[in-house]
Amino acid sequence: MKRYILFLDLVNDEKLISEYINYHKEIPVAIKNSIFESGITSMEIFRFQDRLVMEIIANEDFSFESKNELDLNNSQVIAWEKLMSSYQKIIPGTPENVKWVLAENIFKL
Repeated sequence: MKRYILFLDLVNDEKLISEYINYHKEIPVAIKNSIFESGITSMEIFRFQDRLVMEIIANEDFSFESKNELDLNNSQVIAWEKLMSSYQKIIPGTPENVKWVLAENIFKL
């Protein structure tokens, strides 16, 4: 299994953050299916104020490139990402055309 940790910020507005959290209480089935179909077996998002941390556990065949290709061909994922973008704020230093930035593992015990 592969494990990834990613970061993203939210627009620092409590009303918008609350809306974002509510959207994630029960995501649309099409979005859930697209996540599993890409090879992701588990996904969790954690929040501290306006900072988000996502943990992805995926099978050995998973790649962000193939996930992105699948997403670009799924109108429901495109609409979901557009909606979520209205709540999200890119962390400075994030590469162009990227929202969630991949963390570098610097320690393991």
